[in-house]
Amino acid sequence: MGTQAIEAVTGTTRSHMIKRGMIAGLPIMLGYMPIALTYGVLAGQSGMTNVEITLMSVLVFAGAAQFLAVGMVAAGTGVIEIVIATFVLNFRHFVMSLSFMNRLRGIALRAKIPLSLGITDETFTVSMLYRKESKEAHAFWFYAALILTAYVSWVGGSYLGGVLGDVIPPRLSQSMGIALYAMFIGLLVPSVRKHYRIALVAIFAMMINFLCQWWGMNQGWAIVLGTLIGGLSGIWLLDMEEEEP
Repeated sequence: MGTQAIEAVTGTTRSHMIKRGMIAGLPIMLGYMPIALTYGVLAGQSGMTNVEITLMSVLVFAGAAQFLAVGMVAAGTGVIEIVIATFVLNFRHFVMSLSFMNRLRGIALRAKIPLSLGITDETFTVSMLYRKESKEAHAFWFYAALILTAYVSWVGGSYLGGVLGDVIPPRLSQSMGIALYAMFIGLLVPSVRKHYRIALVAIFAMMINFLCQWWGMNQGWAIVLGTLIGGLSGIWLLDMEEEEP
């Protein structure tokens, strides 16, 4: 009766909220498709089958981590190093998921948990733009539609990329390797514009990675150490920036 009364007052229905969620997720879908295609092509070049490419997108659903994993697979890195490196890279998703779940106070916990599994940088950012929907009736369906729109486009794009990798000219597919670097630069630049010391953290992490490999360490463990030590240095470097007048 409570939900029906809210619907009568606001005119909000489940199908209406699903439609609004899909529209909200449309920009993410348009942004995901070319990146997912590139991921599929690069993953195919690293020796992964189309089933493995698609399954990684289904289970992981984290673009930066998947690109990192593909690069490490291509370099012959071991499984343990790949798992640790992607775990560290994705640790921010815990923070974003907790913030997202805290905002959905009107939704039951059993519904929040599956939604939190679909949180990425993009779905979290867009969901933050639609705060008032969390207080409306059928809010779960709005956010579920938003996340599923992004999820389906990412998984579908990954599969198509794997197929395209088998048919497009090798020179063209090899040139798409630059997308890996472009993606990480694209993730880094907005953060550096807000906090310039983040650039120092990135440079420090690269130096750790370089020195570890120079001393003969395995490339995978060098990436893991560079990520961990570089990330920990941010605690000190960013704290100094906040203390500056």
